[in-house]
Amino acid sequence: MTDLGEFLRTRRAALDPHRAGLPDDGRHRRVPGLRREELAQLAHVSIDYVVRLEQGRTRRVSRAVLDALADALQLAPDEREYLFTLADVAPARQEAAPEVAPRLQLLLDGMPDIPAMVLHRRMDVLAWNRGASALLTDFAALPAPERNLIRLTFLDPVFRALYGDWERSARECVAVLRMEAGRTPHDPALTSLVGELSLRDADFRTWWAAHQVRGPRQLVKTYHHPVAGSLTLDVQQFTVDTHPDQLLVAYTAADEAAREGLRFLLLSAQALPSDHLPAR
Repeated sequence: MTDLGEFLRTRRAALDPHRAGLPDDGRHRRVPGLRREELAQLAHVSIDYVVRLEQGRTRRVSRAVLDALADALQLAPDEREYLFTLADVAPARQEAAPEVAPRLQLLLDGMPDIPAMVLHRRMDVLAWNRGASALLTDFAALPAPERNLIRLTFLDPVFRALYGDWERSARECVAVLRMEAGRTPHDPALTSLVGELSLRDADFRTWWAAHQVRGPRQLVKTYHHPVAGSLTLDVQQFTVDTHPDQLLVAYTAADEAAREGLRFLLLSAQALPSDHLPAR
């Protein structure tokens, strides 16, 4: 089964027939969600076509059919984008190692009151300031392949303990990674990351198979920090115009208690030596 077929199957299973406007026909449902014939009815396609799509025997799908399937499955905007991405897979491409523009690092260093970093689309941490190191982890002490927020979220127990609601944050991470996998299915680094996490963490395997997807957006997260205590922070994410594969992420206080805790944390971060920052 292809990713396209698996995604359609999981979204079909997740949709309540009553929510889809289907009457109760009195028949026992052996599986949750919509039956294949019900999806076909709602999308105005044949049952055979739905079967072939889910089994990966049809790859060429028109925009009109995709729109009809997305409407029938009541897909959210991120899910709709992911569906279209899977149906029109980009060819493999050679990708240079991501680099952060020097001026972007200067911007991070010029934000002493705001923990901030630059992420690659795979959530690799490419650059950071002292505040980000103080809030999350000493990125400079990690080997470059381990500087990935999703990897840290699942495999680093100290990093994991920072989250006030680990499961929610971890599920969001998986949904972001699943979205990226749809955009760049031939990315060997992403494939390697998914493979490692699938082997080492049962929760990741389960949530990856669920095909939940979402793109970057503003978030509110609570951290239980060993130095600053409980911090509720707004997580702002901005696309870097000159490097579309990169995001500038900044953490700001969501309330007065977090503002005081963050101020204390950032004062302590000023003592960090320069070798705990990215090499220029």
